[in-house]
Amino acid sequence: MNPWIVLPAIIALGVIYIMLPTGLQAFLRYRPRKELCCPVSGEEARVVIDAGRAGLSAALGGHPSLSVRDCSLWPARSGCGRDCLNLPDDQMRDLRRAA
Repeated sequence: MNPWIVLPAIIALGVIYIMLPTGLQAFLRYRPRKELCCPVSGEEARVVIDAGRAGLSAALGGHPSLSVRDCSLWPARSGCGRDCLNLPDDQMRDLRRAA
């Protein structure tokens, strides 16, 4: 057996069977626009989470790195601490796009 063939094959299988499904699951989980109650102002807000970044960080490191890409309360509250990212999943409702 040639180790220079086996090693890339093992890496490719790891990417296909572990990293790809993990990253895809995180991407699909955070892709829809979320509706939640802003923990700072108490107002209803519509938030878009950067799903690509969450999926990539989940595939590479385990826990998704969340960041807000857009919020309905911006620009008035654009300097907030992004505390909405720490809310439990049951307090974030998915908003499906209307066809």
